[in-house]
Amino acid sequence: MKKQFEIGFVAIVVAVLVVWLVMSFYKAYTPKPQILQGQIQAREYKVSSKIAGRIGSMLVKKGDLVQKGDLVFTIESPELEAKLTQAQAGYEAAKALSDEAHKGARVESIISARDMYNSARAMRELAENTYKRIEDLYKNGVASLQRRDEAFTAFQNAKFNENAALQQYKIALDGASKETKEAAKQKEIAASGQLNEVEAYIKDIQAYAPASGEVSNILLSEGELSPTGFPVVMLVDTKDVWLRLNVSEEYLQNFQIDNEFSAFIPALHKEIKFKVRYVSVMGDFATWRATSNSKGYDLRSFEIEAVPLENNGDFKVGMSAVVTIGA
Repeated sequence: MKKQFEIGFVAIVVAVLVVWLVMSFYKAYTPKPQILQGQIQAREYKVSSKIAGRIGSMLVKKGDLVQKGDLVFTIESPELEAKLTQAQAGYEAAKALSDEAHKGARVESIISARDMYNSARAMRELAENTYKRIEDLYKNGVASLQRRDEAFTAFQNAKFNENAALQQYKIALDGASKETKEAAKQKEIAASGQLNEVEAYIKDIQAYAPASGEVSNILLSEGELSPTGFPVVMLVDTKDVWLRLNVSEEYLQNFQIDNEFSAFIPALHKEIKFKVRYVSVMGDFATWRATSNSKGYDLRSFEIEAVPLENNGDFKVGMSAVVTIGA
C-alpha cells in the first residue's frame, strides 16, 4: 500500500513538472504584446502685436478660459500716437489743396484779376489814342520823331500788360490745370493711404484672442517692452487635440488612415478610441532600430496623428497614451 502511494505521488510530481515545463515553453515562445507610448498634443495659438511698445494692461492670467475675440492685452505706444497726429494733419492739408485745385480760384481772386484786366485794357486804349495823335502830329511836322517813338513804345507796353492781365483773368476763371488737379488728387490719395496705415497699426495696440482656448503661458508682464510680433500670450485649444505616436514600420499596417484603435490614458484612468488622420510620408531616420540578423533590414518609425472619437475637454497637452498591440 505504501509502495503504491509513493508511485502515485511520484506520478503527480512528474505530471506537475511536465505541465510547468509546457506552460513555461508556451509563455517563452508566445509573442509578447508590443507597448507603444505617445503624447496628447493640442492646437496652440500665439497672441502677439504687429507694433512694438510696452505692455499697458494684461487682462488674462494662466489657466483663464478665453473666447475668440476677447481682449487679451494692450500696448502703449506714444510714438504711434504722434505718427497718427502727423498723418491726420498731412491728409487734411492734402485734401484742402485738392479741393482748392478742383474748386478753382476764390471769387475775390476772380474779381481782382478782372479789375486788373480792365485797368490794363483802359491803359492800352489810352496809350493807343495817344500814339495815334502823336503820329498825326509827327506827319504834320509838329511832333518830333523822338516823341513819336516814345508814344509807340508806351502803346506796345500797354498792349503787353493788357494781354498779361487777360491771361491771369482766364487762369482765375478756369482754375488749376488738369495736370495740377490730378497731382493734387493723387497727393490726397497718398496721404489717405498713410493715414489708413497708421490707423491700422493703432488697432493693433489691442490684442485679441484669435481663437477660443485656455491661457497656457504669459511671457511678458505689464510695463515690459514687447518687440514687434513677439508672442506675449500662449493659448491652447483643448477642443482641438490629437495623439502623436511613433510607430515602428512592422506595426504600421495597424495604423492606416481612418483606422480606429484604443489607447489607455493614465491621467484619465480610461480607454479612449482614436481615429488615424495622418501618417507621415517619410520614416524617421533618427529613431530606427536594427532587427535580428536573420531579417536583414533595419526598422524605422513613422509618426502618426490620431484624433479622439470623444472629447469632453479633459485632455491636457503632454498626457501620456499607451497603445497595446497584439494583446
